[in-house]
Amino acid sequence: MSYKSIFRPGLFSGQVAVVTGGGSGIGRCTAHELSSLGATVALVGRDEARLAAVQAEIAQAGGEASSHACDIREEARVAATIEAILALHGRIDALVNNAGGQFSAPLAQISAKGWDAVVRNNLTGGFLMARECFNRHMAGHGGAIVNMLADIWMGMPGMGHSGAARAGMLNFTETAALEWAPVRVNAVAPGWIASSGMDRYPPHMRAMIRGLHRNVPLHRLGTESEVSAAIVFLLSPAAAFISGACIRIDGAAPNAKRVWPQVGSGRANAAFDGFHLARTPDVLKDA
Repeated sequence: MSYKSIFRPGLFSGQVAVVTGGGSGIGRCTAHELSSLGATVALVGRDEARLAAVQAEIAQAGGEASSHACDIREEARVAATIEAILALHGRIDALVNNAGGQFSAPLAQISAKGWDAVVRNNLTGGFLMARECFNRHMAGHGGAIVNMLADIWMGMPGMGHSGAARAGMLNFTETAALEWAPVRVNAVAPGWIASSGMDRYPPHMRAMIRGLHRNVPLHRLGTESEVSAAIVFLLSPAAAFISGACIRIDGAAPNAKRVWPQVGSGRANAAFDGFHLARTPDVLKDA
């Protein structure tokens, strides 16, 4: 089995793509798709075992990848990691700023430490990765960056720390697209995606997660492949005149209005799932 990308084979041949958070979820899926299209992938993350597992998967599929353990929140570690990637591969053509994470809590119960941890993970770390890729290689050779957001429109109740950080990442994307041109900087904003991250939330959120599809006009959750496809498009030559933009991948969930009680027609459209190693999160099984 191999990745079933809609993009042409060899699209990224000879290129090197850095994928943060590449050990699981959307990052893992995106790394596989980029590899299937000819890119050499540098996997970055905190969990060495997960990175090694994805590296082995890519090798088994005939691709080339390297693993780089790094806490993207630490400036010195980020600089050393980008230096190591350049020493190993000689170039960085693309950065997928996918790494991030958050925990569920109302604003009134978030400590300064918890707030800072999420903002550093979802905003500061992405800035540091992008800055180092730009300063150390892309400024002189070109390239493309895709930053990860979320469904932040009209607030992010229960995860206000993440919402604030992701909104900051959108503004950073727009600013970098101006300051760093002709390097292209864009963002994607996934909504509710059936990914392994759903299994990391506490048990009391299980029922809510299983019912999320009812709030989506397309009446289903998205797939990792649907996010990866948007990322790959933004990195591709077809997006050569797109910079400073954000693509929503959310089934139109933010368009569901309280004044219009009907959410879609009640039917789902067909999902795209090109990732041959994808699996349904445990929380969604038999939903």
